[in-house]
Amino acid sequence: MATTCRVIMAKNKFSFSHVLLALLGVALPAAMIAVPATAQSGSAPLSSMTATSNKASASASQSPGIMIVPKDISELRIEPGDLLNVNVYDAPELSGQFRVDNAGNLTLPLCGKVNLLGVTAAEAAKRLEAALKDGQIMVQPQVNLDVAQYAGEYVTVMGEVANPGRVVLIAPTMLGDVLAQAGGLTALAGAHIKIRHGANETVPEEDIPYSRTQNSRESASVLVRPGDSIIVPRAGIVYVMGAVYHPGGYVMQEDGKLNVAQALALAGGTSLQAKTGGLRVIRRNPDGTVLDFPLSYDRITKGTETPLVLQAQDIVYVPMSKIKSSITSAVGVITSISSDIIIYH
Repeated sequence: MATTCRVIMAKNKFSFSHVLLALLGVALPAAMIAVPATAQSGSAPLSSMTATSNKASASASQSPGIMIVPKDISELRIEPGDLLNVNVYDAPELSGQFRVDNAGNLTLPLCGKVNLLGVTAAEAAKRLEAALKDGQIMVQPQVNLDVAQYAGEYVTVMGEVANPGRVVLIAPTMLGDVLAQAGGLTALAGAHIKIRHGANETVPEEDIPYSRTQNSRESASVLVRPGDSIIVPRAGIVYVMGAVYHPGGYVMQEDGKLNVAQALALAGGTSLQAKTGGLRVIRRNPDGTVLDFPLSYDRITKGTETPLVLQAQDIVYVPMSKIKSSITSAVGVITSISSDIIIYH
């Protein structure tokens, strides 16, 4: 049976508790979101996961940035600020570590300034040899040069990663490699990653679909460049309320996909007093209107109705059945009386 939908203006009243409508405009209290996890779902309480993420953020803020070195490091060009190891054969007085200045010059003893801007390490060694020979300091100089420290620029990684902060890039690098250096995504990460290129705020952010469970060709081909910012937003939350065992807010894991049946399973299932034929999903649209989806959990479990796919901030409401409530109350009274008779007999 196709799922029907009623459109209700935000100012109208619902036939059930007004609390649901209030929740559509405000966030749930932390106590409601910190729901217990179920062993099969693998969903951890949001409060504990947030605490873990905050702890990782605090430790990351005290640690220096991580550097990613590309495979073709021999082709990297010398830039201002690089620290070079210069070893002149049989001339220790000319050897040592030298910093490239803002103009790209390296000042070598007795030779003065030698411009190395934009050349590779091998080409820089040849220029130093030529400078020593042209200055009549050595007849056949042999210079070995390597880069001790690349100045590099930073990529800022923020949001739901294990170690948010700065990652040093000395060349364009794949998005996946940068995220790996930041410790990978947390359990609260959403299914999309935003990349802000450079410091120009007028340039729109690039939205990249990113899947932890499937290989994403688009994300694998994305290059992050020095100066970029990576933002990993938190996954959406759905709220399960009413006659369920563990009402509260649940993170939309598994790449942000969650249907009604899965949400109810995360909430421990419906209670004995639940009116399983009268489920409702409440969704607020950006224009202020509210969608009310009436569903039947009985038909969903029988396979005659497709579970509705949820969106972030949806509310799944399971009403109470008056008949079931009266029956379970009567059973509770009888059980209590029987217990008293056994105890005090």
